[in-house]
Amino acid sequence: MKSIDFLKENGVDIDKSLELFADVNTYNDNLGNFLIGIHQNINEIINMLKNNDLANYAVYAHSLKTDAKYFGFMKLAEKALTHEQKAKLGDMYYLSENINDLIEETNKVIVLVQEYLSDYDNNKKIETKKEDGFQTNTILVVDDSNIIRNFVKKIFSDSYNVASAKDGEEAIKIIKTNKDNDFIKTILLDLNMPKVDGFAVLEFMRQNDLFDKMPVSIISGDSTKETIDKAFTYNIVDMLGKPFNDKSVKEIVDKTIMYKENRDL
Repeated sequence: MKSIDFLKENGVDIDKSLELFADVNTYNDNLGNFLIGIHQNINEIINMLKNNDLANYAVYAHSLKTDAKYFGFMKLAEKALTHEQKAKLGDMYYLSENINDLIEETNKVIVLVQEYLSDYDNNKKIETKKEDGFQTNTILVVDDSNIIRNFVKKIFSDSYNVASAKDGEEAIKIIKTNKDNDFIKTILLDLNMPKVDGFAVLEFMRQNDLFDKMPVSIISGDSTKETIDKAFTYNIVDMLGKPFNDKSVKEIVDKTIMYKENRDL
C-alpha cells in the first residue's frame, strides 16, 4: 500500500476528509466501500440518463458528489454537483453532452484509489440486510451512501446491532417487519434517496403512528430552509447535516434514544 502522500500529491484533499474520518487508518478502512459506491453510482447515472429519469439521475449524482467529497476527491465532487443541478433543472442537453466527462473523472478516481490501495487488505465486513424481525436493540441507518451506513455501523457495533437500508423502500419493509416489537431504538434517516425518498418513510411512520415507538433523526446533506421546515412538520427528534464526525453522530443517537426512553416512562 502506498503512503497517504501519494493521494495528496494527486490532488486529494486528505485534510478535509479527515474532518469526517478522524485518522488515516479509518479513512483507509472505508476506501473499499467508497470504491464500490462510486462504481455503483456512475452505473446508475448512466442507466437513468438512458431512461430519461432525471429525478433519480439527480439523486445518484448527489450520492456520487457526497461520497467523493467525503474522501477528498473534490474535482469529481464538483462535476457531480453540476450534474445534480442540471438534472434538477431538466437540462438533458447538458447531461448528454457531458456524461462522458463525468464517467472519465470517476474512472480516474477509481484507478487512483486502486493504485493507492494496491494489496491492502482492510478485512472489512460487507453489510448484510436483516430480513427477519430484530432480536436485540438496533439502530436503523437509512442512507443511499454505503459510506455513511458503514461509518455509523463502525461507531456503534460494540453497543448496538446496526441495521441498514439503502433507500426508503427497504426502510419501510424493515419498519413493517419490526413494528410489533420494541427493538428499533433509533432511526437515522437520509432524505434524498432513489426509488423511495426519506419523506415517504416519514409519511409512512406518521400514518402508522410510529414516531414514539421508533424515534427518527434526520441525517442529510440538504440543509435548505425548505427541506428543514418540511422535515420538522413530522415528529422527528433532530436533524444533523452532512458531513459529520463520530462525535456528532453519537450525540444525535444519544438524544434520539433518550427521547424514546423518556416517552416510555
